[in-house]
Amino acid sequence: QVQLVESGGGLVQPGGSLRLSCAASGLTLSANSMQWYRQTPGKDREFVAVISWKGDSTYYADSVKGRFTISRDNAKNTGYLQMNNLKPEDTAIYYCTIASNWGQGTQVTVSS
Repeated sequence: QVQLVESGGGLVQPGGSLRLSCAASGLTLSANSMQWYRQTPGKDREFVAVISWKGDSTYYADSVKGRFTISRDNAKNTGYLQMNNLKPEDTAIYYCTIASNWGQGTQVTVSS
């Protein structure tokens, strides 16, 4: 049974940082690419970032480029999303997805 568990969300002031984690079980992270998405109420889920299965290639949405960094630790079967210089418009529930499996999401709120 595949399970993805996101963690690391919370409330942060504008300009602050958070690191999200996505712990995978029931599948081998090293065999798959990993993506992060986010969603706000009333809107479609939005692509944020992707990292290749090797970890040697990444791609970001324009809205987060230069501020967010996606990474992975295959030995820990865990992926990460480092978010710096957070803005109020980054407020959303953040989801990781691997091989068509989704986690339950973690809430990120950016507010002063």
